[in-house]
Amino acid sequence: MRILHGAIFLAAIASTLSGQQGDSAPKFDVVSVKPSDPNRNYSIGLFTYPGGRVEATYVPVDYLIQQAFDIQPFQITGEPRWAREDRFDLVGKPPESSASSKSNPAISKLPPNPEQRQMLQAVLADRFGLHYHWETKEGEIYLLVKNGKELKLKPAKNKDDYPWAGGFSGPPFSNGVRGVNESMANFAERLSGVLGRTVIDRTGIEGSFDFAFHYPGDEANPNTGAVILTSVQGLGLKLEPGKGPVKILVIDRVERPSGN
Repeated sequence: MRILHGAIFLAAIASTLSGQQGDSAPKFDVVSVKPSDPNRNYSIGLFTYPGGRVEATYVPVDYLIQQAFDIQPFQITGEPRWAREDRFDLVGKPPESSASSKSNPAISKLPPNPEQRQMLQAVLADRFGLHYHWETKEGEIYLLVKNGKELKLKPAKNKDDYPWAGGFSGPPFSNGVRGVNESMANFAERLSGVLGRTVIDRTGIEGSFDFAFHYPGDEANPNTGAVILTSVQGLGLKLEPGKGPVKILVIDRVERPSGN
């Protein structure tokens, strides 16, 4: 086991309250937030469009927080139950003076850019009354590294494909690992969300790749962690356990949204 930090520590870090953002912080020019219609057919998730428009449909507040701060579910604590269960629709259009208004994503599933994330943070503060602070503690992590065997990574066939990593069918990663136009940094982030533990890319591998390793057996394996550990090794990589800093967003207050 590689130990990155020897002593357990707990420390608050800078920028504690979302309400402390100054007037110069990026904000959407037009914003709509409303409860989702449970009878409507939705494409669930957050989407980005040409002109910088951001739309989120049928998503809970904790998902919006994940997108706004580019963090995983296990990095959020203190949220009330409704923030995980109630569903909302959000549409945000940036001002024409913003850099995001010039954006032209090829695929709507691409994540928001840093400026759009700041605009989402402003919506959470203005409409949901979000106040929070950051804490950093030592926790269990994984390092994604090479395992010394042949790498089973092929340069991405289509660099315009949506970067993606998952399994072959059924629950994510229950029967192997598969990636399309995926960088190792993105792969580590995807694994982090499924394993519930920070995964840091230490492969030193640049570029994006297509890859696949089918876990032995015909049925989906309920032990997703074991499937991932074995399948990653099949790619010529390894998840090396250790300890390291884990950032946690602590919610001090969040409220159901104010009207448009």
